Amino acid sequence: MKESLNLFITGTDTGVGKTFITDLLLSSIIKKNQSAVGFKPISCGDRNDAELIFKSSYPEPSSIDLINPVHLKTPAAPLAASLIEGREVDLDLIKRHHQELKNSYDNVIVEGAGGWAVPITAKYCIGDLAAELCSDVLIVVDNKLGALNKTILTYNAIRDKGLRLAGIVLNHVEPERDTASISNKTILEEVINPPMIIDILHGETEIEYPF
Repeated sequence: MKESLNLFITGTDTGVGKTFITDLLLSSIIKKNQSAVGFKPISCGDRNDAELIFKSSYPEPSSIDLINPVHLKTPAAPLAASLIEGREVDLDLIKRHHQELKNSYDNVIVEGAGGWAVPITAKYCIGDLAAELCSDVLIVVDNKLGALNKTILTYNAIRDKGLRLAGIVLNHVEPERDTASISNKTILEEVINPPMIIDILHGETEIEYPF
């Protein structure tokens, strides 16, 4: 494992399992006797995702506000939620908290909100934030029919930002499998040739950190 991991986890959509994978990665790293923390820059709606990675981090952060500096109560994209609530997302606060975590932990795993192009402001999206915080990006995919298009589009956007693809996690959100979920890995290996691509089957509770 390389030292001082600073990884951004993005998804091909909302609800693909970013928090689930973040939690598994934190557990895997901590078992190797390294400190690790999850960072959720922006949460919209409830704070369940931030609370989970707060509990999964070790040593425990000083407060949930440190690992989740911006919490918008409206369950919508950050731009929509901020407009509804009449407040701007404090990007400087996010960057300060991220740097504080990098100074305090061996490994920082940053979890995005929704997908790569989700807007934070009219001219600034999740991908822009990822480019400012991290150099390596992991894509989490809901492995089903339609995943290829979303994954390839996300990969192209990451590449266009000049960032490195750390890998792809094909997450089986539902227990049922279709033909696409079986063939997606092979196709993505042919089209993208990522440095790492793994399947996380429905119900799995452990992941071996492979990068």
